[in-house]
Amino acid sequence: MSSQLQRTTVVVADDHPLYRRGLADTIKARPELQLLAEAQDGREALAAVREHTPDVVVLDLQMPGFDGLQVLRALQQEELPARPLILSASYGSEMVYEALGAGACGFLSKDSGGGAICDAITTIARGETVLGPDVQGALAEEVRRRAPAGPPLLTGRELEILRLTADGLSAPGIGERLHLSQTTVKTHLQRVYEKLGVSDRAAAVATAMRQGMLD
Repeated sequence: MSSQLQRTTVVVADDHPLYRRGLADTIKARPELQLLAEAQDGREALAAVREHTPDVVVLDLQMPGFDGLQVLRALQQEELPARPLILSASYGSEMVYEALGAGACGFLSKDSGGGAICDAITTIARGETVLGPDVQGALAEEVRRRAPAGPPLLTGRELEILRLTADGLSAPGIGERLHLSQTTVKTHLQRVYEKLGVSDRAAAVATAMRQGMLD
């Protein structure tokens, strides 16, 4: 921490004067924190960080002109050491994901109490990450949304029949090998086609091979 009293130094940036002033007063009341500067937009925030080199910069994401996300990217690009805490009235899943990807070390709703925000500043200064409960849910939703779709889940029997199909066996031949009726084999094959989104044996085998299911 950068002050002689080992206090965590902070810059606050928010375009709403009343909210910014209230947050500034809350930070000043905490003996372990030291407010260095306030900024009303992203450009002022970036300039304040360059000038004062705080431990933590508290940013609103939605500021006019040069928004919080642009500040985050500039901090990364310039390799400035300030650790960013995002405070936002809205926290859609994509917004949270992008902010964390751009270097945010914490993300809280503006509905968070002053004590929780100050505690988050101290935690972030120690090198940890802080996410509010609602933000955690938004992030999990976005991670699930962006996760690549895996191959369709086939049952053990379906996969066995698909492998025998790839070996060139016909439905009667598969039935004989596995001691199943021809009708049962065809039923399994039809389910395989549906899961793979295909309509015939050749396409099923080709799709399964592309997806690494027959390795």
